[in-house]
Amino acid sequence: MARIYAGAMDRLVGQAPQHVSRTGDGESASQVAAARELSVVVPTFNERDNVAVLFARLAETLDGIAWEVIFVDDNSPDATWRRVQEMAQRDPRVRCLRRIGRRGLSGACIEGILASSAPYVAVMDADLQHDETQLPKMLALLRGGDAELVVGSRYIDGGSADSFNRQRRGASEFATTLAKKLLRVEIADPMSGFFMMRRDRFEQVAPELSVQGFKILLDIVATAKGQLRAVEIPYTFGSRLHGESKLDSMVALDFLGLLLAKLTGDAVSLRFLLFALVGSIGLVVHLAVLDVAFNLFGYSFAGAQLIGAVAAMTSNFVLNNFLTYRDQRLKGLAVLRGLLTFYLVCSVGLLANVGVAFSIYGQQPIWWLAGAAGALMGVVWNYAMSGLFVWRKR
Repeated sequence: MARIYAGAMDRLVGQAPQHVSRTGDGESASQVAAARELSVVVPTFNERDNVAVLFARLAETLDGIAWEVIFVDDNSPDATWRRVQEMAQRDPRVRCLRRIGRRGLSGACIEGILASSAPYVAVMDADLQHDETQLPKMLALLRGGDAELVVGSRYIDGGSADSFNRQRRGASEFATTLAKKLLRVEIADPMSGFFMMRRDRFEQVAPELSVQGFKILLDIVATAKGQLRAVEIPYTFGSRLHGESKLDSMVALDFLGLLLAKLTGDAVSLRFLLFALVGSIGLVVHLAVLDVAFNLFGYSFAGAQLIGAVAAMTSNFVLNNFLTYRDQRLKGLAVLRGLLTFYLVCSVGLLANVGVAFSIYGQQPIWWLAGAAGALMGVVWNYAMSGLFVWRKR
């Protein structure tokens, strides 16, 4: 086995692989690519030391299958994308999609799958924790029509997640139970990041999937609403060899956001709720600064109100940049430009807030109803305009 791995690695750093030389008898590289049966999509972020090893393992286990691997890299600081590009120059089975200004595993998977040309697509992580030797078995189930979706499961007989520490195992089991109960998902491991499915079936649900978050399989299954014939096969979840885990509190937040979106039929997004929450914090900041400026420093009410408003808008911008729009976070000079634009957006939002409140109060003099309507109008305006002008996708 060591010789097989070494041979695959040599092809990455040395001469072109043998199957490429055979395209000289009339087949072009593009014709070979068009004949792919399986595309393996691998989202990456700071996985430079893992991608070549993963390719070597795929080359061994998928021998005899027409396949490709699409690494979708979120512009990794460790230049994972450059390593993949070097591999792609030596082997046409390797493709690199480098995303600029976009972050998130789910979005990367969606783009990678839609960029593939094979009738079957697999998704797996680059950290070498998924068992690539299960891919031929998954493909056979799809080929035979036994399933439209095949899930690598840690939680059925024969599967294992023993590499998890106690804390991560508990969190995984809790999230799995919560997802199954709330979204009525019947597969045992909807949180798995290792699966294969028919590409045509993916295209049917793709428009309704969220590009945020990390649980693409859960999103697919919940969106399909029981219309996907799914089969689970056991596998052992391995240990990471290089790099660091991407799991943190933000992943948990994204998971809760996905549950909320699916429970409300995608009517309410996590991003909007976070924006509203940050706005509520901004109100507290406004009142606190107003109190200090007016009562402690003796500013006029108008001056204190202005200082409080600027402080609230500034805190809102910082929190939204860090939390609400973390996947589109502004950096460098873009922060100053974004802050000034945010001030302008919120100033117009304040006028909309007051205008709606006065209009409703004039028709129905109930102060709390008018105030709530105005506040809601302000939040909706600020959220919509911030997405268009402050944290717009580039």
